[in-house]
Amino acid sequence: MYDVETCLLFFAKAGTGPALPGEPANTTTGADGAPAGTTGGAGTAPAGNPFGGQFMLIIVVVLVAMILFSVFGQRKEKKRRAAMLSAISKHDKVQTIGGVVGSVVEVKSDQVVLKVDESSNTRITFARSAVQQVLTDGGVPAEPVTLDNNT
Repeated sequence: MYDVETCLLFFAKAGTGPALPGEPANTTTGADGAPAGTTGGAGTAPAGNPFGGQFMLIIVVVLVAMILFSVFGQRKEKKRRAAMLSAISKHDKVQTIGGVVGSVVEVKSDQVVLKVDESSNTRITFARSAVQQVLTDGGVPAEPVTLDNNT
């Protein structure tokens, strides 16, 4: 590996880096007053950005789009869940977030009573927000509630 002094010596000799301590700075100029090695004049173009001038604008637009899609997706999911919870009625088969599957016996404003065992008539009271999904007879999730007014 190279040490720092070797690298600085290399760049100082190449004229592309800072001058080493104790050496004069590379301040040679051409006939027109420009630093040596550069061509002055009207035909000189400034060094361009390799990604183009609009790179940062594109990055900002992509980030804003990602944030908007995330926010709108969350809002849509929240509406779908609220519609599902408000549509729960007696005799629906539901699964809670804890994995308990049961049949709805009673629906209160913020609670749901589930019958989880037919033989012993076991009933458990859950918060309405604990219901994860409404199941069909086969135990698979029911079709999601659509929010479209077209159907």
